[in-house]
Amino acid sequence: MTYFTDTNVAVSAQPSRIAAFFDAIALKARQRKAYRQTFNELCTMTSRDLADLGMSRSDFRRLSKEAAEMTK
Repeated sequence: MTYFTDTNVAVSAQPSRIAAFFDAIALKARQRKAYRQTFNELCTMTSRDLADLGMSRSDFRRLSKEAAEMTK
């Protein structure tokens, strides 16, 4: 009696998954950098500058998060 076992694995799918993984890591690193940069720039503003823009210091995290989410 003859048996047949098919053990072929889609090798081409593996590199794309690995590339997608590293792309996701790179995206998160760029987003974190944008978050830190925005937050630090907002921290350097004076209270008067913030009042002129209609912002308060409690908005820093939200604004920094929005800037990071726009990063591609």
